[in-house]
Amino acid sequence: MIILGIIMLIIVLGAMCWLLFNLAVFALPLFAAVSVGLATTDTGAGPIGAIFLGLLAGIATLTAGQMVFTLVPSTLVRVAVAGLFAIPAAIAGYHATHGLAALAIPAEGWRQAFALFGAGAISLTALARLALPRGAGFRATPSDARLSGQ
Repeated sequence: MIILGIIMLIIVLGAMCWLLFNLAVFALPLFAAVSVGLATTDTGAGPIGAIFLGLLAGIATLTAGQMVFTLVPSTLVRVAVAGLFAIPAAIAGYHATHGLAALAIPAEGWRQAFALFGAGAISLTALARLALPRGAGFRATPSDARLSGQ
């Protein structure tokens, strides 16, 4: 029974890490959605209006970030947009990794080291997910070969 518990714990921690990596790019849109939702609640719009406007703000933030990152040729603007998405992801990754490390690592120095490594890895994941469109892979397709003249 103890072995089953350990196996289940490893599976659950792995699933949490997988979710964290998959949702890292959405840290900034989530922050925008929650901020707009709370601000609309303070103005008296009610919960339905707050939820609607929060969802709208989150979707608009994600869409605008991806469009600016893919359509604007200026490197400086792309770096700024990438930083806007990567910094909240790094902060969320730091705190999530620190919380997971606190479950198994007694020394605070090692917890901080793992948390900093997790923050870097998750921010790089957010950058990669922002830079690569959905379904993009690293293999060449026949249309790529035609475009390059091969």
